[in-house]
Amino acid sequence: MTFTTDYQKIINLLEAYDPSRYTASRNYIDGTVSRLSPYISRGVISTRDVMKSLVIKGVDLRRIEKFIQELAWRDYWQRVWQVKDVNLDIKHPQPHFLHTDIPNAITDTNTGIEALDKGINELNNIGYIHNHMRMYLAMLICNIGKSHWMTPARWMYYDLLDADWASNALSWQWVAGANSNKLYIANQENINKYTHSDQTKTYLDTSYEELMGINVPKELKEISTLSLTTSLPKTGLVTINPDQPVLIYNFYNLDPKWHQGLDANRILLLEPSVFEKYPVSDRSIQFTLDLADNIPNIQIFTGEFNDLKRMLKPNQEIRFKEHPLNQYEGIEEPRDWMTSVSGYFPSFFSFWKKAKRELFGKANV
Repeated sequence: MTFTTDYQKIINLLEAYDPSRYTASRNYIDGTVSRLSPYISRGVISTRDVMKSLVIKGVDLRRIEKFIQELAWRDYWQRVWQVKDVNLDIKHPQPHFLHTDIPNAITDTNTGIEALDKGINELNNIGYIHNHMRMYLAMLICNIGKSHWMTPARWMYYDLLDADWASNALSWQWVAGANSNKLYIANQENINKYTHSDQTKTYLDTSYEELMGINVPKELKEISTLSLTTSLPKTGLVTINPDQPVLIYNFYNLDPKWHQGLDANRILLLEPSVFEKYPVSDRSIQFTLDLADNIPNIQIFTGEFNDLKRMLKPNQEIRFKEHPLNQYEGIEEPRDWMTSVSGYFPSFFSFWKKAKRELFGKANV
């Protein structure tokens, strides 16, 4: 499986997706999920775009509530990041962790659980894995291997084409019990069911009660410190028209429709400080650059915002879309949220209660 970076093909995928079987099949490794997440995460399309596409096709959102709810999870995680430091345990300290490293069995793709090793290989080879597999891996590393969530979350984020730090970090916290009231646990029987595997006699091939009290299996005991770096393209000065506004694109905003038709300086800003804190793979950077090719006349600038600003005339107009990582000066524009619901909600379902009322009350957006 590969992910196109051609904008029209992305729109074709969006318009062709049929979520009618999503609810029944979504937990299976071959379920009818949309696989639009890399384009949502990179800001090429939005959760609102996905929802509007369905409405335009005449889909009753109430009949596909689970799919709409999953879209809303993405907005929810981002809303949490707007008001909370998602690099800290959100609700309470992660229970029972023993270290802040990562098991060698994960980085060596040798967990002893065949379906999970297959998932790691998929992540390594194409930069994508099914969401249920992400939960299984987080469960294995944090709740069976007793790692703190942060390092393995960075490991997964590094290779994901749909890398979204809010969704990634807070999902790992949810699995590990730092952003939830209980640990997520899956045994071998559950994994076999949803991955269509039939492995037995593993350290996960036992009851949930026994897994809750399991000692770290020998397969997960050897650990290592994780070292990740990002290789950014080397760029020189960009050409700036002083009479036109500057539109800043970045790793989280590659929307070709943004101010389409406006005469402007369009700059893809790749800040080394951001990628030092949140490193991603060469494949992820190339995916970003290829998606940026859909934006006419875009220029790439590797450097900090202040380096770019020094190239501009005093008081030159700068515009950018909101995101928690942005430390820019200028005019901040809102993203295309599904609803107007904002602020911190301690649970998704308290957020969803308000969002659902707004969404299903005006389904003809």
